[in-house]
Amino acid sequence: MADDQFPGWHGTTIIGVKKDGQVVIAGDGQVSLGQTVIKGTARKVRRLSPGGFDVVAGFAGSTADAFTLLERLETKLEATPGQLARASVELAKDWRTDKYLQKLEAMLIVTDGADMFVITGAGDVLEPEHNVAAIGSGGNFALAAARGMMDSGKSAEKVARDAMAIAADICVYTNGNLTVESIGQES
Repeated sequence: MADDQFPGWHGTTIIGVKKDGQVVIAGDGQVSLGQTVIKGTARKVRRLSPGGFDVVAGFAGSTADAFTLLERLETKLEATPGQLARASVELAKDWRTDKYLQKLEAMLIVTDGADMFVITGAGDVLEPEHNVAAIGSGGNFALAAARGMMDSGKSAEKVARDAMAIAADICVYTNGNLTVESIGQES
């Protein structure tokens, strides 16, 4: 099958919500090839503990590519313990300039409980506005839903779960099988 005929992998919505001292990253479990659901229980949110500092990361895109990037991020964090911003910038620089890494197709949301960043292959390290970040097929749906709930009395986790439920209702590449990791103190 020619590359231009390949139906393409789709799937994944990842959201990060920072509220009241707690940061939650949630991701759905769907992986689709074209119009076919290949797997509904993929785990795309991980907790890392390089150098004894907890970091939660969620990824959208190619799983192998994302794991390569997560391994690189762990290495950067081991070299700069407790400095997520610096490690993220260093990863983005490598991703942008290294000929091997340039071909990787994934995006990351990472947090250490204090900071939250979206890291892209274009060399971006973005700190989201309004304390919400979302990536992946249903990312815009989840982002809009979460932003609408940020002034409610809901916890960060409840906002993330409710936003993901809305995204799953709208986006055919997103399901309701969530992996949720939180970091920080809930007020």
